[in-house]
Amino acid sequence: MRIVTRPDFDGVVCAVLLQAAEPIDAPTCWIEPSAIQKGTAPIRIGDILANLPYDPRCSIWFDHHVSNRIEVPFKGDWRVAPSAAGVIHDFYQDRFTTDFSVLVQQADKIDAADLTREEVLFPERHPFLLLSMTINGRRSDAAYWNHLVTLLGRHPGEAPTDDLQVAPRCRQVVKDNAAYRQFLLDHTELRGHVAITDLRPYEDTPDGNRFLCYALFPQCIVQVRIRRDPVDGRRVSLSVGHSIFNRACRVNVGLMLATFGGGGHRGAGGCSLKASEADAHLERILAILMENKSNEP
Repeated sequence: MRIVTRPDFDGVVCAVLLQAAEPIDAPTCWIEPSAIQKGTAPIRIGDILANLPYDPRCSIWFDHHVSNRIEVPFKGDWRVAPSAAGVIHDFYQDRFTTDFSVLVQQADKIDAADLTREEVLFPERHPFLLLSMTINGRRSDAAYWNHLVTLLGRHPGEAPTDDLQVAPRCRQVVKDNAAYRQFLLDHTELRGHVAITDLRPYEDTPDGNRFLCYALFPQCIVQVRIRRDPVDGRRVSLSVGHSIFNRACRVNVGLMLATFGGGGHRGAGGCSLKASEADAHLERILAILMENKSNEP
């Protein structure tokens, strides 16, 4: 039995919980949602799929993204919730001999972006939040993600920011956030209430706190972030997120992006576009966000 999950903090916590609840006998497979959406994910019978879109080849599935709802029977659980880890925790609550409540609360808080402006500007003061920012799915880093699963499985109530592998990454996050803050100020365009950060013209861009834009541009209600696909140069990756401070965006991002081959939550999501079609699709997406009408049934 194998865990297949996404390399973000929610995915790491999912792996911690599943290892405690099921007889896992294979290394965790870390993939992005786009691999399932493109049909390239190596899913097989016996896999437990978590925090990812459904694939009929898996044996058990857990998720919480509104855009991933399915109408066919499956083993596991799906519901709209702050985190996939929370869905798993409730499903297996009678099997756990370890108290994972603090860890799951942190997964809920971070994945739902239930953060203050102070937490966004100074994550170094908040250990679990800082830890979550060391997990970057845009780099192949499976050994580190597995290491976090081991650490959090042993001591789920503590963020291991002093660990020899974790501490240098935490320091790098703080440094990167400072550079990213200046980059956002220099390269983010405000189109009405939409903040647009287009990274396509730049070879090397700083990475940082995904909520930082909302703290720097309080007038925006949603951000669109565009970048070249780091693996496939013929594609463009698009991320859209509601401001976590100015909550006036009425567009369900996950449902909107599902029509462009992506998906996500009501307040955040992403999609992968052909580079040749990206500008046309981007204008359609911006028009929807500018109009700011509900797209929910």
